[in-house]
Amino acid sequence: MFIEPMLLATAKTPFSDLHYIFEPKIDGHRLIYSQQKDTVRLYTRNNNDCTRQYPEINGTTNVLFPHDIVLDGEVACVDPATGISDFESVMIRFQAKKADKITGLTATLPSTFVIFDVLQYNGKDLRALRLMERKEILSTIPLPSSSFGIVPFIEGAGEALYTQIKERNMEGIVGKRKDSVYETGRRSDKWRKVINWSYSEVFITGYRKEEFGWLVAVSESHNAKIRPAGIIELGANPTHKKAFYNVVKPLIIGEDRNFVYVEPRIRARVKMRNWTRSGMLRSPVFIEFIV
Repeated sequence: MFIEPMLLATAKTPFSDLHYIFEPKIDGHRLIYSQQKDTVRLYTRNNNDCTRQYPEINGTTNVLFPHDIVLDGEVACVDPATGISDFESVMIRFQAKKADKITGLTATLPSTFVIFDVLQYNGKDLRALRLMERKEILSTIPLPSSSFGIVPFIEGAGEALYTQIKERNMEGIVGKRKDSVYETGRRSDKWRKVINWSYSEVFITGYRKEEFGWLVAVSESHNAKIRPAGIIELGANPTHKKAFYNVVKPLIIGEDRNFVYVEPRIRARVKMRNWTRSGMLRSPVFIEFIV
């Protein structure tokens, strides 16, 4: 059975608070795990069934939990060299659809379900319990195999944890009020994420003709050339957009069906999750123009 996951608000800076626990933010994709009458179903946060993509989690290759259960967590593909989940590997697993491809990836890119909450167990709905009560129940439940883990947490010391996360180049932290019940339908300020952003300066090289999007490029460190680095879709407010379109017309050098291309004369500062293996900005967010 699918249960809509509790969504996080965003905290601008790390914080410490004795009313909160703090967890490392796992760089994977959100997963609702449901085991009912020995049948396992796996769902994304948007209620898309992804059961078949993860044989090591869905009960195909492992034993089950001792009772019916619904869990909230993240699918991770952990790099054995660093101990950190690699998001691109997670996406390769998620996007695999053919049976032979899934079988091969199960061996070469094994996934782990990292659990941070239990929503139902042995016929009882636990969502109205306080978070620390749910955590206590979760700690007593035997895990089916090494493909399952429980996310660790500390109490109060969010800033200290964030410093460690930043030093390891991990995604960020999540702070959760100890007394929070499991809420759905809106983002709750009782669960707050703090992202470990990276920053870059970019050149705007074009824009979409229809919905908003600015093509960007970055300088190669070893020469004066620039190379494509992705597209900005977030962060620019109406004032930024108006300023851009007021000055860009003389810089237009061509167009195609979807984009208008411009000379790389307008620079901007962006924040992003990290760089992809192919050298692209992952989830870039516009901050400001550089003048």
